[in-house]
Amino acid sequence: MKTTIALIGRPNVGKSALFNRIVGKPISIVDEKEGVTRDRLYGSGNLFGHPFQVIDTGGLDFTGKTPFAQQIREQVERAIEEGDSLIIVVDGRVGVTCLDEQVVRLLRGSSKPLCLAVNKIDEEHQEELIAPFYGLGIPEVIPISAIQGRNVAELLERGLAPFKKPKGEKKGSAGMKVALIGRPNVGKSTMINHLLDQDRCIVSPISGTTRDHIDVDMQYDDQKFTFIDTAGVRRKKAELEVVDKFASIRTERAIDRADVCVLMLDARSGLSHQEKKIISQIERAGKGCLLFFNKWDLVRKVRMEHCSKSLELEAPFIKHAPTLFGSAKTGHNLKLLFDKLKEVYHDLNRRISTGKLNQFLEKAMSKQHPPMIQGKRLCIYYVSQTEAAPPRFLFFINNKKYLQKTYEKYLINRLRDSFRFSGTPLRFTFREKRRT
Repeated sequence: MKTTIALIGRPNVGKSALFNRIVGKPISIVDEKEGVTRDRLYGSGNLFGHPFQVIDTGGLDFTGKTPFAQQIREQVERAIEEGDSLIIVVDGRVGVTCLDEQVVRLLRGSSKPLCLAVNKIDEEHQEELIAPFYGLGIPEVIPISAIQGRNVAELLERGLAPFKKPKGEKKGSAGMKVALIGRPNVGKSTMINHLLDQDRCIVSPISGTTRDHIDVDMQYDDQKFTFIDTAGVRRKKAELEVVDKFASIRTERAIDRADVCVLMLDARSGLSHQEKKIISQIERAGKGCLLFFNKWDLVRKVRMEHCSKSLELEAPFIKHAPTLFGSAKTGHNLKLLFDKLKEVYHDLNRRISTGKLNQFLEKAMSKQHPPMIQGKRLCIYYVSQTEAAPPRFLFFINNKKYLQKTYEKYLINRLRDSFRFSGTPLRFTFREKRRT
């Protein structure tokens, strides 16, 4: 059965023009006069091999001034019932109106996926007009031009995203890709063999035994994991053989392929400069990160808490990454690895509603105001999450020259305190709101 998308909005925002653009035919009448569309119109579309049905509806007018306003509302309510995903269409040039706010309140009660299409944004420089619409509290805000077709595919991609998986398929059944990264002979292959309970990878005390990266599938608690065993990453000066250089390149590719990276370290030697560089590489790639200190069974007279504390002092940037101490050889704490991986993967793909984000922002700014710069200070109007994996947040501000790195770091830390984001890199983008 096809996924159904319903287009909802007040009169004359461009729903019919968007409907025609989606179906590729001039089925719905487009006119500047309000109330032209009254009945529900149905059409079919296809996005990258995903067929769907789209419903065009009449403009909602809660004032009753539009002809047949009550009958149109009944038709819209039926479309809301039939729709799997709802797209609210608004006019970006006019801005937020009372009718838009009433439409949003009506659709919030439906508990169905919502997207906000800010129409009539024909060019990129006009995208700053969407800032006020974040105040409506819809997480997905897409600037589009129904007439030109700008960003319509992106809008449909967001609207269809919750329905890409076949019904009945469990979340996470597609599998999580986990790359095991670390120096040579740190125990990556031993971990793979212990998890599988078989000699899948060659294990040897000779450094650099693994040359290729090896994919290994396994199930745990009804979730599929693909572990990528990689060759050990050496310091540049230690890359004596051509094969070592290729191993390093393949490790970089494994990081790019992975959802979450497990950086394995030798508990007896702690973090090296090379491993700090690997953590930075994982973060730049936008991947989740988990630290596993292997060979803990060989450590004596050292408490895990003391070791963790010294790590934070040595490398404060890894505070957000979960840390496990265990043994790939004996299996100590390997079962905890799966729970931590699920935690990081969940946070990597997590989305926070615009409403919750702006509540967080209000509390963070009231607790610590931005510093004064030349008699003025940073003002942040809205924040919304624009992407996941890794999570990216868009802040609308008054002027970038008032933004200091220290305050950006403060917001990142407060965001982690409020929403965790365990082992997950965060991306902040700041956009100036147009000054009139």
